[in-house]
Amino acid sequence: QVQLVESGGGLVQAGGSLRLSCAASGSIVSIDTMGWYRQGLGKQRELVASITSGHSTNYLDSVKGRFTISRDNAKNTVYLQMNSLKPEDTAVYICNANRVLFTAGTRYIYNDYWGQGTQVTVSS
Repeated sequence: QVQLVESGGGLVQAGGSLRLSCAASGSIVSIDTMGWYRQGLGKQRELVASITSGHSTNYLDSVKGRFTISRDNAKNTVYLQMNSLKPEDTAVYICNANRVLFTAGTRYIYNDYWGQGTQVTVSS
């Protein structure tokens, strides 16, 4: 099986920066798209940023110019650099790995995976 482990959340003042990391482990052959979602209290989950294996990126409009997503394919790790943070960025940030190809014995299997989430709190 595959696991996603996130790190880097915390409490920061408005205007500050945080860097989130998410490492995928297991018998992974490849990962198509990796991304970060967030869910604020009482709000729906939304896609913050995503990146393909070819490093094409996509961002939520409200974070463009402030957040940067990147990945290390060799380490199966995705990062989210968050600058100029605002109180409205406060949420649980959840890592996603889409179309993960992994081996299970002699089989090759595709599946999607989610991390446990890491809290980001931005104080005003």
